[in-house]
This record gives sequence, structure tokens and C-alpha cells, in this order.
Amino acid sequence: MPRPFVIEEYVRWSDVDFAGIIFYGSYVRFFELAETELFRAAGLPFGTVFDKYDVFLPRVQVHTEFHSPPRLDDHLAVAAYIGRVGRTSMTIEFEVVRRPDGTHCADGHMVLVCVDRKELMPCPIPEGFITQLTPYTMTRAEARAHLGIAERGA
Repeated sequence: MPRPFVIEEYVRWSDVDFAGIIFYGSYVRFFELAETELFRAAGLPFGTVFDKYDVFLPRVQVHTEFHSPPRLDDHLAVAAYIGRVGRTSMTIEFEVVRRPDGTHCADGHMVLVCVDRKELMPCPIPEGFITQLTPYTMTRAEARAHLGIAERGA
């Protein structure tokens, strides 16, 4: 059964503004940590996988929605999962939940495009990526149900 990949991280001094509230740009750091560890858990560590498949996965879109601001030293669970896989691109979805109360702090996504390393032109995502990411591929509703996040308005 697919599951989101979850990392645990604390809000650090470098993540907050003068008021001690997380700075919006800090979410990119959390998303990148979760993305890197998701790929590692899937057997696709960035340190070797790009050489193996002769591709890169540049981000072409980063989006974040904010719900409840974490503060300095808050303990966060950052979940990452594959929400969509196309021919040359994929969308990694993220959910950020404060521990231990389960407050849904933010969500977002990144769109990655597979490009060949020589010409940097879009190319099909290698089948090995798709296969190895299958345990982490799901809908937003499935991921949120697993994480205990209620849909807004529910």
C-alpha cells in the first residue's frame, strides 16, 4: 500500500523571522530535505542516480500554501509523495504537520522535468524512476488520510 515518506525536522533559527515565525522561503528547505530522502528511500539517491540514468530533474515550479505558522523550535513532520507522473515530468507533493498536535501548517508541490544531461532538453522519465517511486505514488486524499489531515471545509 502506498504511503507518503515522512521526515522529522525542527524549525531552526535560520528558518524564522524577527517575530520567531517561520519565514515563507524556509519551506523550500523542508521540501528539499523530504524530496532528497524520499528518493534515497526509493533506492534513487541523488549522489548516484543521475549518473546511472544520465538525466537531471530540475524544478520548474515550486508552490506553497500556508495554513498555520510554525514557530522557532516547533517539531514538524514533512511528508513527501509523488502526486503525478507524466511522460517527462512529475509532481512531488508535500504536507507539513506540527508535532505532536497534528496542526496542518502548510502544503505544496514541486514540478520536476526530466532532462538529458548533455542538451538539457526534456526526455522521458526513466522507467526505473517510475517503478521505484511507486510505493510513494498516491493522490492527495490518500496521503492526507494516511497523515490524519482533515480536508479543509470538512
